[in-house]
Parts: sequence; C-alpha cells; structure tokens
Amino acid sequence: MSNPCPHTACGGCSMTGMPYDEQLARKHTHLKSLLSAYGAVLPPIGMADPYHYRNKVTRTFASVRTDRKQFAAVSGTYAAETRRVIPIDACAIEDLGAQKILQTLTALCVKLKIRPFDPRSGQGVLRHAQIRVGAATGEYLLTLVTASPQFPGRGNLVTALRHAHPELTSVVHNVNGFDTGMILGDERRSGHENRVLFGPGFIRDTLCGLSYRISPQSFYQVNPRGTEILYQTAIALADLRPTDTLLDAYCGIGTIGLTAAAHCGRVIGVELNPDAVSDAIANAKHNRITNARFYRGDAGKFLSEHADLTPDVLIMDPPRGGSDLPFLGAVCKRKPKKVVYISCGPDTLARDLKTLTKEYRVETIQPVDMFPMTEHCETVCLLSKLNAKQHIEINLDMDELDLTDAEKKATYQEIKDYVLEHSGLKVSSLYIAQVKQQCGIIERENYNKPKSEDAKQPQCPPDKEKAIKEALKHFGMI
Repeated sequence: MSNPCPHTACGGCSMTGMPYDEQLARKHTHLKSLLSAYGAVLPPIGMADPYHYRNKVTRTFASVRTDRKQFAAVSGTYAAETRRVIPIDACAIEDLGAQKILQTLTALCVKLKIRPFDPRSGQGVLRHAQIRVGAATGEYLLTLVTASPQFPGRGNLVTALRHAHPELTSVVHNVNGFDTGMILGDERRSGHENRVLFGPGFIRDTLCGLSYRISPQSFYQVNPRGTEILYQTAIALADLRPTDTLLDAYCGIGTIGLTAAAHCGRVIGVELNPDAVSDAIANAKHNRITNARFYRGDAGKFLSEHADLTPDVLIMDPPRGGSDLPFLGAVCKRKPKKVVYISCGPDTLARDLKTLTKEYRVETIQPVDMFPMTEHCETVCLLSKLNAKQHIEINLDMDELDLTDAEKKATYQEIKDYVLEHSGLKVSSLYIAQVKQQCGIIERENYNKPKSEDAKQPQCPPDKEKAIKEALKHFGMI
C-alpha cells in the first residue's frame, strides 16, 4: 500500500502506508502486551472509513524568504521533535473543508501582508490558526491566535474569509503571548479574553442525537464518527438502570453524561475547566435534559468532600496522562458498583488499574480505534466491585468446602448476592442447587434432597431460575 501522505516528516501519522486491518492488528497486539494481565483484550472496533475524520485542525504560521528577498507566510505543523514548521496543504486525516479554509487563510495573509509571528525576533502578528468543525451541522469555527492583542488587518482578513467561505460560522481572536507548546492562550494567564470577530463565538454539532456547543477551548473528541461508537460502547457496558446515579468524571462539555442521562436517574458531571463546565450546563439546557448537574472542580476532591454521594456507576474519561492517586483512592473508598474507564493512553490505564483492582475486578476491555493512521487507540474498560468482607457475610459449612471445578468460581452466597443486586430477587441455596443440577454442575446430595421421603420439595420458580442462570453465566460456571 502506498503512503497517501506526502508530509511524513510531521510525525503525526506513523501508519499511513499500512493497510487498515494491519493497523488494527498491530494496535491489538500492543494493547494486549499492556493490559492482558487484567483480562482478555477484545479486538479493536475500527472505522468504516478511516480518512478525514479529524474535526479539529491546527496550523502554525512562519515566514519564508521569497526569490525577491521578501518574506511570505506559510502554514503547517512542527516537524517531529523540532520547532521547524513544515508547510502543509493537505492531510489524509483532517476534515477537507477545514483544510480549504486554512489554505485560503494562508494565501490571504500573503496578500494582506499579515506577518507571521517570529519568536526569535518578537516581530510579526499571527502565531496559529485552529478550526473546529461541526461534522453533523457543517459549521466551522476559526480561531486566530496572535502574540499580542494588536491585530492589524483583522477586519479585512475576516471579510475576505467570509466572502470565500460562506460555510464559516464564527471567527474568534485569541491571544497567546507565551512561547510554549500550547496553541491557544489561556485567557486568565494572558489577561486577554477571547474576542469574537464574527458570529456567536461557538459552533454546534450533533452527537448521539444531542446538540453540543463547542467553543475554542472546549474539549470535544476529534473523531465524531468514532466517538458515537465509543460512547455507545461505554454506556452499553455500564448497563445503567432508571434509578442509578451516574458520576461523569472529567466530563468536559458533558457529552458522555448527557448521552447517558436517558438511561439513568441522575447524572453528576465534574470538570476542572470552567469554560467546559459552562458549555456542559448550556448543553443540558439546550437539549432540555433536567436530570444532569455539572460542577467545576477536581474530581478526587469532589468525591472526598461529598460524603453523602455514592454513585452507582462511575464513568471516567481522563486525559492522556490518566487519573491520579487522590481520585482513584476516593473511588476505591466510595466504591461505586461499576466503573467504566475510557482511556486514550493504555500505559496509564495499566498503571491506574493496579490501584483500582484492589477493590474491583476487570470485566471487559474493549478498544475502539478513534485515531486511524496513528499509533493511538481508545480503550473502554468495565470494572465491577469486588465482594469485600465488609459488605458480604459468607457462611461456609463443610459442604461448601467440598467443591467441584465449576463451583470453585462462586460460593452460594455470592450467587445469592448477585441475583439480589441484579434482579431484586431472593433465592435459596436449594433453588441454586436445583438450577446448577439442571446445568450439569454436580451437586452434593444434601443440597437437593428433602429432609424426609414423604416431604414435598419446593421447585424453583421460572423467574428465579432465569436470574440464577444469569448469575452462573456471570461467574463463568455455565
């Protein structure tokens, strides 16, 4: 397979020359090497079309000397592990419409003599440009990043851009005066708020049937097609009930929690980024979702400070660096019944599972390929609470210690607790023994015999039989 990308020096896509099924196989092998100690790693769920999926496109601007010994603007990305800008006019994974807008922007900077900023001399204006795309709505948000609040020529630039690209929904001016790896400047650190040059200052996109507001700094998954698969997978594994309280940690603009809100009783979202929290609240109102509340704060502190909150299910989607010990410790202390960990960094997921598996067991590890052509892959991991001593009293007699191979996987009390938790039914040891015998699991005589020859033995009702079989399947006994 030939490499469809001519810009290999950027280092962003290391697998563009590899067939997609081979990419998935390589990712699967890598994930198994990191996570198989915790359970079976399922094959990654791939994309039907692995190209042009990125809804967030960024360019860095630089000056080059022309043949006439003048300077002209170019835009691109940094070469791998350098600060050298590689001009880029096309990319195999970026949204095509966004690329066209950025090509026009670069040409207009040359025409209007808007100089790129040079960090060595401190001269020039434009540092970066970023486009966010509403894949479902067709809306485009362009953020122009300058080194200072002064932006000469911005009016003519925006007018020309709007004329060339009527699909452009909004243009925002951001100030980043610091020479760091960050594209957008922090409004609080710089002291300069984002300035809306055209439009509302945000766009909307539709994800899993809900409408979301996306501002320049909002966290929003870069692959909307893959995100729907990711969230559907996570919510299916969570197996939410109408009475459940769901804690959505690292909630961003609320996409996961709001998608799950229709499946549970209450959603509580916690996020450190204040802009994202504002967007999450606005998204809930816009979608008329009334059972979701969002709070600004550190997720670990939030759990520790709200002693009255014990969520039934936790969904956590931390950044690539993973979670931290204070939060993981708070989770293990509060013990929600299930944890769904969405990870974009399998190495940090493996690290965090070391802590979580002290109180939880890993049930499912399902990768979802959100980043075709790259080495990265998302992973959804379902964990369920262990049956700790302080929560379950297990009464053993000598018959319980005489176990067959199938019985070694769960005690009678564990089966009773599982049935009660998942179906609300109370079952006796006799009923469990009858169902186990039906399923071919050898039973000791005293569990399944009446006390006298004339005594009638009650038979397990159909609803309890079904619930017991579900428990036996859960514990791998049938």
